[in-house]
Amino acid sequence: MPEFSRRTALGLFTVGGAAAAGLLRGGIAAATAGPSSYTPAWSSVDQHPPAAEWFQDAKFGIYFHWGVFSVPAFGNEWYPRNMYVSGSSENNHHKAVYGDPSAWPYHNFVNGARDKAGNWVQFAPKLKSAGGNFDPAEWAQLFADAGAKFAGPVAEHHDGFSMWNSAVNEWNSVAKGPRLDLVRLHADAIRARGLKFMVSLHHAYHFTGYYDHVPAQSDASLRKLYGQLGSAAENQLWYDKLAEVIDGYQPDLLWQDFNLPRVDESRRLNFLAYYYNKAVGWNKDVVATYKDGFNNRGEVFDFERGGPGDIQNPYWLTDDSISSSSWCYTTGIGYYSMKAMLHSLIDRVSKNGTMLLNIAPMADGTIPSGQRTILLGIGDYLARFGESIYATRAWSAYGEGPTQMGGGSFTTPREGTNRDIRFTRSKDNTVLYATVMGWPNGTLDITTLASGRINLGSLKSVQLLGSAAGSYTDLPDRTQDGSGLHIRLPSTPFSAPAYVVKLTFSGQIPALGSGPVPTSWVRIANVTTGLVLDSGGNVAAGSVLKQWSYDGSTNLHWQLVDLGTGYHRIVNRTNGMVADSAGRTGNGVNAVQAAWTGSDNQQWRLVALGNGRYQIVNRATGTALDGAGTTTVGSAVVLWAPNGSTNNQWTVTAV
Repeated sequence: MPEFSRRTALGLFTVGGAAAAGLLRGGIAAATAGPSSYTPAWSSVDQHPPAAEWFQDAKFGIYFHWGVFSVPAFGNEWYPRNMYVSGSSENNHHKAVYGDPSAWPYHNFVNGARDKAGNWVQFAPKLKSAGGNFDPAEWAQLFADAGAKFAGPVAEHHDGFSMWNSAVNEWNSVAKGPRLDLVRLHADAIRARGLKFMVSLHHAYHFTGYYDHVPAQSDASLRKLYGQLGSAAENQLWYDKLAEVIDGYQPDLLWQDFNLPRVDESRRLNFLAYYYNKAVGWNKDVVATYKDGFNNRGEVFDFERGGPGDIQNPYWLTDDSISSSSWCYTTGIGYYSMKAMLHSLIDRVSKNGTMLLNIAPMADGTIPSGQRTILLGIGDYLARFGESIYATRAWSAYGEGPTQMGGGSFTTPREGTNRDIRFTRSKDNTVLYATVMGWPNGTLDITTLASGRINLGSLKSVQLLGSAAGSYTDLPDRTQDGSGLHIRLPSTPFSAPAYVVKLTFSGQIPALGSGPVPTSWVRIANVTTGLVLDSGGNVAAGSVLKQWSYDGSTNLHWQLVDLGTGYHRIVNRTNGMVADSAGRTGNGVNAVQAAWTGSDNQQWRLVALGNGRYQIVNRATGTALDGAGTTTVGSAVVLWAPNGSTNNQWTVTAV
């Protein structure tokens, strides 16, 4: 049925462009406004709504690297690979404790064997009810107490061991080792606590490089474990494992690790169509995430251990770990501070993202006390101040302050200061939350809310969220001037890792401007290079933006047209085209120009840095115009995650 007639027949009504209640499938109100069926083609799966509302509301999830690789508790979760790399620390450790890998292979950790000291070694956690230390109900309660809204296991890591009852892979936790369906136990316990259930699958790398140092195996079953079945069989097995998890456990979120481009495109598309069609049948929203191999039209992009330096659209995810050294448990594992993890969560939510935090249980099912303490600290904060996190949305600006957080993948979590502020807003856009990552002395100064940037005439109340959940202290003593909004705080602080001020408006939160920027033609000069933004004249759409010495040419003149949303379009005087990111998200990619279409790629936010300097941040990518430190006339202007360098600082001067 054509899309229009299908939606009409099913009773879809739209309000303000969003699907409203009324779409029925089989007489039941449908969970999503997406298609009623999908085919394995990008044009079809790209119609899937990528970030379900439950996911955007949840903000915080927990998963865990726990499996056979947890048994040696050495190095990290890449032990199964590195133990075969001659001369590596894992290889030396393995030979010293267990024996040479040629005689004591990785699958001994699955089947069980004795180490050199005579100890029996095997991944075989026992339930507490059977006299062991593993209790999935206790794990799930900890996740709920930590404030997570979704949680789940690494169902299979690169090592090829499936943690569920698999019919396609005999190397699984029911047939061997624990003799337990671990994914089922987690799914039931997590859902019993009212959380959404997720699984992560890392098996694209299983057969595309992980075991490249393992000798060729003669046994067919061992060839399967070590990813040696050949491309066609391995690609089919990749898909079959996903289908088993989908059918058996109905995950609300299915997360995948890197190297998906090495999987046949046809099977990637078959997976997406299968998952989305199953979700239609289940009548619920699901989320598929990716690091590569998919796109953000139907799926959610994941930054590993990081996030953008500014607000980024569309909605995104980061997976981070409680430890800097390993994703799985190792002897002597260290942890980030609770404040660093919490402040990173607050920062990521302010930039339109969700954080998935990994923990590292011990092989026997014990969650170490240090990890529990961090989780419960986050949970205590969210129980008290969660209204500023859950079910919020990013505002026009993410925040302010001296501490740079994010800027791409693999950026270390950092604690903020009492001058670092992050914003969120209520979904109805009537409440603005300002979270400060330390107690200011006497007065909270919010420079973003200066009189030249926002009209606070409709501000109805300002309150400090109190120490107890649901408690508030009115803050009537406040003034606004050209340097910011100044709010007098109580003289005595209570104990908290961050503090939240709630600004409630009588209507919509007023639009945020960039400050007093000229409305006439301007030149935009890079602080590092001294060169100005140049269109190159009458050039083709898609041409790269350049830097040039200022000579008065109209190629170097731009107009900043305020869109009334906190964003501008940047229009060239010679050719009428606008600055455009082309949706390119990487650091160092070229900024271009194109005819105005109104897309987020062509909208820019001017972040006032003081001293007449600005960062010029793209709405779609969250990256900023950057001179790359290149002083050569005619050099390209690139995009880069906002940071403290003068390379991505610009002055704006009327001409």
